[in-house]
Amino acid sequence: MDIQQRSFRRKLTVILTPIFLVSAFLYGLTYGSVPISLHDIWTVFTADGQPFQEKIIMNLRLPRVLVGLLTGACLAASGALLQGVMKNPLADPGIIGVSAGGGLAAVISMIVFPELSYLLPMMAFLGSFLTSIVIYSLAWDKGASPLKIILAGVAVNALLGAVTSGIMVIFSDRVQAVLPWLAGGLSGRSWHHLGFMAPYALVGLCLTAFAAKPSNLLLLGDDSAKLLGQNVELQRFLLILLSSLLAGAAVSAAGLVGFVGLVVPHAIRLLTGEDYRFLLPLSIPAGAALVVLADTIARSWFDPIELPVGILLAGLGAPFFLFLLKKRGIMP
Repeated sequence: MDIQQRSFRRKLTVILTPIFLVSAFLYGLTYGSVPISLHDIWTVFTADGQPFQEKIIMNLRLPRVLVGLLTGACLAASGALLQGVMKNPLADPGIIGVSAGGGLAAVISMIVFPELSYLLPMMAFLGSFLTSIVIYSLAWDKGASPLKIILAGVAVNALLGAVTSGIMVIFSDRVQAVLPWLAGGLSGRSWHHLGFMAPYALVGLCLTAFAAKPSNLLLLGDDSAKLLGQNVELQRFLLILLSSLLAGAAVSAAGLVGFVGLVVPHAIRLLTGEDYRFLLPLSIPAGAALVVLADTIARSWFDPIELPVGILLAGLGAPFFLFLLKKRGIMP
């Protein structure tokens, strides 16, 4: 790709991504079991709407859409950061087990210590962070190849899944409240869920403004970054910490939603290139829009059944992941 073509694609992506985000936001508010027009939504926000429409928008759809926006933004940013840290465009919080680590910690919080449910985002963050460190350590041998990271992540993912299942068997009388969460979904998400995830998510997303430069330096390789006077290990540690905070915030509210952190950064990378000054800030709104769009489709296209958004995204993301494996020669 020549410089002019890449510049054109970047400008086009910068223009289209906000449009995609606004369109997904409005689509999420208007469509559902009770369609509501944009005019009626406007009257709701100007205090002139019908009472039943106001209840639907303000109590059901708006908090759900906002939780979806934060979830998608966090997962996309977390995936982009992990791909840079691990030098692996196939890294994703769900695929390599980071989300599973947050999920296990969250399940422990919800089932074993339900009285500590207010600590759910913090528990999910700690679980995601420890899992990231374990995976990176297992894959490290004078470098961390994409294949080693995937294999280590799959193994850790399986182990964490087994532990999660074991806890659910032991506490089978409390498991019903957790099952929809494990499938990954936004059903029933309210202002309460938005309130406890938003501080973690917003802090993490704001900190991504400082992550583009170190991410670009790490892409040069450890030796080159050190020659430029960078503390490579400290920067890598801080980026893993930030990606874990973002993944934990998403997991705490939406459960185990997968493949957003793989698909979105990869698509943006194809359009804008490897430069994290564009890749990271564009992945955030694109991920937010994707989750809201997928959730709206999952809850409206299969009426009267409400399909968890995690299942829909897995159905779309798994073939994409296999395609990437084939393209990169990891699969025959």
